[in-house]
Amino acid sequence: MATATAEKPPAAADAVPSFTVTLIIRRFDPEVDEEPRWQDFDVELYGTDRVLDALHKIKWEQDGSLTFRRSCAHGICGSDAMRINGRNRLACKTLIKDLDITKPIYVEAIKGLPLEKDLVVDMEPFFESFREVQPFLQANSTPGNGKERVQSVADRARFDDTTKCILCAACTSSCPVFWTDGQYFGPAAIVNAHRFIFDSRDDQAKVRLDILNDKEGVWRCRTTFNCSEACPRGIQVTQAIAEVKSAIMRGKP
Repeated sequence: MATATAEKPPAAADAVPSFTVTLIIRRFDPEVDEEPRWQDFDVELYGTDRVLDALHKIKWEQDGSLTFRRSCAHGICGSDAMRINGRNRLACKTLIKDLDITKPIYVEAIKGLPLEKDLVVDMEPFFESFREVQPFLQANSTPGNGKERVQSVADRARFDDTTKCILCAACTSSCPVFWTDGQYFGPAAIVNAHRFIFDSRDDQAKVRLDILNDKEGVWRCRTTFNCSEACPRGIQVTQAIAEVKSAIMRGKP
């Protein structure tokens, strides 16, 4: 008679090991702090955890007052942009194993925008610049067939890269010009203007080019490539800005 035997549980050595990581977070509570301060937390994590997971563990298990933005947690909404070890990144896309865990992980709010609390900044100046470049399709003519505005594959490819923007502000808040000049439109606004300037279906490219030809427009860009390096979607931001400059010089896209 056969005897059933239970399977042995996997040996402890086969389990994925966890480790303790120190996060040093720049905290600020406007009700009690005159200036931001640094606070460290030790968190038990796995290499495949993300910085966002670490922040959740701190908030849920150690300090419920820790404040940060997040929504989709999958790199689509762009709400959890922050500075991680001195670089603008999305917390939901930054894996712990891709950082040097032998050293503390420094986390702080993005720069250049008013700090509200902990890792949360006031995004209104950013969206004000975004709105000013008129980032929406403006077509005066009637579609050829009366139903849709037909566009070739080549025409669509002309602005494909800049359609990827998720308005996380990582590019704009990594720009040293934006840090020192709050009037500069910033890379994200220019990217979103580019998306419509080079859209063959749009009839208001000249209006946007005139807006960006302002002294606080594209000519404030110093081509440091910080914006391109910070973009979590891989948009060639500096190239898009250069293309807008060229269009201004030509007087047309």
